[in-house]
Amino acid sequence: QVQLVESGGGLVQVGGSLRLSCAASGRTLSSYHVGWFRQAPGKEREFVSGITWIGSDTYYADSVKGRFTISRDNAKNTVYLQMNSLKADDTAVYYCAAAGSISESTELSISGRYNYWGQGTQVTVSS
Repeated sequence: QVQLVESGGGLVQVGGSLRLSCAASGRTLSSYHVGWFRQAPGKEREFVSGITWIGSDTYYADSVKGRFTISRDNAKNTVYLQMNSLKADDTAVYYCAAAGSISESTELSISGRYNYWGQGTQVTVSS
């Protein structure tokens, strides 16, 4: 079992930045691929970004490419999502998730591949 806890969310103005953290307990996060998803009010949950267990491959939704960066520090059992140039459309609850196995990096975008999920952290971008 892996327990995931997100932090770093908050209220920021358009154009601002936030860094989300996903900290794991229970088992080492270094054994898992990790993804970030988000869900805005009235919308379905969508993929944001993912990173393979060793950090060799990263994957981004088109809507965040060039603005968000995912990284991991396996020594700290933590995955980060640096979000820059935030837009009002980025407002959502952000969730991190851990997957035990995937066949290829493109599967990082598939929510069904993930075994464990955090409770989420709210990100609000105001204009």
